[in-house]
Formats: sequence, C-alpha cells, structure tokens
Amino acid sequence: MNNTAKYISELLYRYECVILPGFGAFLTKRQPAMIQESTHAFFPPQKSISFNSQLQNNDGLLANYIATAENISYTDAVAKIQRYVLSLNNKMASGKRIELEGIGSFFTSVEDTLQFEPSQDVNYLTEAFGLNSFISPSIIRKEEKTAPKVVMAQVTREAYKEEVQAIEETTPIAFTPERRSERPYLRYAAVAILGLGLIGSLGLNEFNNRINLHNDGLSIKAEKEIENKIQEATFEIASPLPAINLNIIKAEESSSENSETDINPSISGKYHVVAGAFRIKKNATKKVLKLKAKGFDARLIGVNKYGLHQVVYNSYENRLEALKALQNIKKQQDRRAWLLIQEL
Repeated sequence: MNNTAKYISELLYRYECVILPGFGAFLTKRQPAMIQESTHAFFPPQKSISFNSQLQNNDGLLANYIATAENISYTDAVAKIQRYVLSLNNKMASGKRIELEGIGSFFTSVEDTLQFEPSQDVNYLTEAFGLNSFISPSIIRKEEKTAPKVVMAQVTREAYKEEVQAIEETTPIAFTPERRSERPYLRYAAVAILGLGLIGSLGLNEFNNRINLHNDGLSIKAEKEIENKIQEATFEIASPLPAINLNIIKAEESSSENSETDINPSISGKYHVVAGAFRIKKNATKKVLKLKAKGFDARLIGVNKYGLHQVVYNSYENRLEALKALQNIKKQQDRRAWLLIQEL
C-alpha cells in the first residue's frame, strides 16, 4: 500500500511547500479568520492549499520523511515516490478524477489542463487546532418608543419652573438658577490659587539653582581628588610572573641624584619590596619621606622601562627575609606591595 498522500498531508502541517517529485508542489498560505455576512458564518484562521505543476525537482523533503517513517533507504523511498507518480499520471491519462485524502482532488479540464480543487475538510494551521466554523443567527434589535416620555418630562419641567417663579415674586430668596447672584469669593479663591502657583514655581526654580551649584562644587572637588590620585598612582601586578634575575649595568648618576643621598643611597641586596612607581619624581620623594617616617628604610631605586620612579620599602640580600617582610607589609601597610628581584 502506497501512503505517499498521507505523508504529504502530515508534512503540510509543518512546511509551506511540499514537492511531489515529477508531479508538482503543494503550497500553503495563511489566511486570517473571516465572517461571511450573507450566511452569518464564522471561519477560523487556516492554511489555504494551492498546487504548482512547475515545481517538480526533488528537494529531498518527502523522500527523507518516507525513509524515516517506513525505516527504508533513501533510494527505496525515491523509487516508491516514482511509482506513486506513475500511477497518478496513468489515472489522469484515462480521464479519471484523483482524490488525495485531506489534500484535494485533481482532474483534467476541457482544455486538457490539470486542475486542482483543494479540500476544505482539514485545517493545516496548528495554531487553530480545535477551532471549527459555525453559523450564528442574526441579531434583531427592537427600537424603544421613548418620544412621549421626553415630551412629558419637558412639560413637567416647564410647569415646575413657572410655579417657582411665581413663588419668587413674593419672597426675596432666589430659587431659580437664572436669578441666583454671583459668588465673588470664587474670584478671590482663583486669584489665591494662581498666586500660590507662581510662588511655588519661583521657589522650585531657586531650589533647582541651588542644587546645580552644589553639584558643580562636588564635581570640581571630585576632579581635584582624581588628579591627586593619578599623580600618586601605584601600579600593582595582581599575578606576577615567576622571579627572573636580571643583570643590569647601572647608569652613571647625574649630579642632581648624587645630591639626594638620603633619598637614594647606595643600594644593597637584589630583593626589593616595591611600594609604588610615580611619573613625577617629586611625588616619589614624598612617598619615600612618608615611609621613612613610619620606620622603613625606604629609598628610590631608579627609573623603570616605563619611565616611572620606583620607591621601595626596603631591600634584602636574602629571599626568605624579603618574602617575610612583603607578607607583613601586605597585612599592615598596603596589599598592593610586591617583590622585585633585580640587581642594581
């Protein structure tokens, strides 16, 4: 039994184009819900089916689906499709009408052209699953006769007004809305509200101006603090590389550096606990004096390859002593301190 038509129907739920190789392609297009006014019928959204005999090349969709569903090879699936198409062509050649269940019917017209009539029994739009078309009876609206009531109400109101006016002629109190005196206190209340609004607007502007001045002052102060931090920036290496021993020939000291023997004395030891690096030498000198005040044998050890003046807490000959000192300094002074191994 050839179930090719059934497989085509199943694929139409998921795809907009299913090609039957050698015969043609079945195309689907989404249609919105609609109402047929003549019959008062309501139709849910659906996929309309059309047929194009020009698309006959095998795209592999139907053949792969049949091979998976029947657990056969792709070649066998293609052969099965070819046999099915051959049987359809033979039936059409004999003038028979072909019915594909759930898809539609094919027949040959008087002009000997292939005609397709889609089926209306199956809705291939999965979003509209469970929605069926239905016919609703027409709604008949009854007009209520309310004109006499309106006329009666108008007559009653006019009679009541004339009666009240007659009473007003003998009493100083005004009853009808037309003769009520104006209320001057409403004017004063409106003027007072307008005045309060103007005062509130002026006060709000003054408050905004003060806030802006305060914010400007804070911005200037923050910029100055940032500039100072940049001048005293300390560069930290979070994950230093393994220690490397470097032999660098010490450059000749300039005359100005020789004059600062208390800041940059002769250095002994190749293990240095670095406190920071500064772009401006004056800031580096200040840092040395601060560390000396705390009891450290601080000094300048020269300029690194980035042009920064390096300040150290102390220098050591022994590596273990340097590591122990570094650990204490990180806990008590600055966690950004690090160890430099370099011959000076």
